[in-house]
Amino acid sequence: MLFARSLMVVAAMLVVSGCMQTTSAPGLLPPLDAVVQNEPLPPPPPPAVALPPVVEPAPLPVAFTEPPPLPPVVPLAGGPAQVEPTYTLDSGDKLRVIVYGQEGLSNSFTVDTAGRIDMPLIGAVSARGLTTRRLAAVIAARLRNGYIREPHVAVEVEAYRPFFILGEVTYPGQYPFVAHMTVETAVAVAGGFTPRAYRWSAEVTRPTPEGPVKLDGPPMFLLQPGDTVVIAERWF
Repeated sequence: MLFARSLMVVAAMLVVSGCMQTTSAPGLLPPLDAVVQNEPLPPPPPPAVALPPVVEPAPLPVAFTEPPPLPPVVPLAGGPAQVEPTYTLDSGDKLRVIVYGQEGLSNSFTVDTAGRIDMPLIGAVSARGLTTRRLAAVIAARLRNGYIREPHVAVEVEAYRPFFILGEVTYPGQYPFVAHMTVETAVAVAGGFTPRAYRWSAEVTRPTPEGPVKLDGPPMFLLQPGDTVVIAERWF
């Protein structure tokens, strides 16, 4: 009977010692293995997605087209465009004559009433009816004849001879000529039309070597130095 009680005590002590080894004291951290086993595993990284290759768009074809044709030139009222005539010299023109390398011969000269200019060495030279280029050739030929071996001459107009405007304008009279002057601009220089003026055409008298010539001058008619413009009176 005593032996059985001893066995029961020994068994109870073994059971108590085993429980003390497997349970932890309150307040202590659990073993590291248990923590590692209880934590959830991190999710796996998402699979790498292969992006499609960047494809550059093909350049659009450029269409080369010819520009549209220009509109046709429409002439102004009164007929086709007037071509400015070649200017010829006459009395009252002031010229600048340049003889290159000869300062004593280069000067300004006025065409006198006889249509001539008076130059050193060669004397009077007729300029009436000549262009500036033709007059330069005449002067060079005269200088080449016993004065200068190879003269180079240029002639330009410093001041044109005046023009005259009469009739139904505010201030009729004589005025300095300006290049590319028309009947319309001549009337403007003279102060404009009077209330009784005929505004659609003018009578233009032009001196020529063969004598004066009368011309019909619409507003855009090109004048020449020495022209006389007459603005008529309207009757209605």
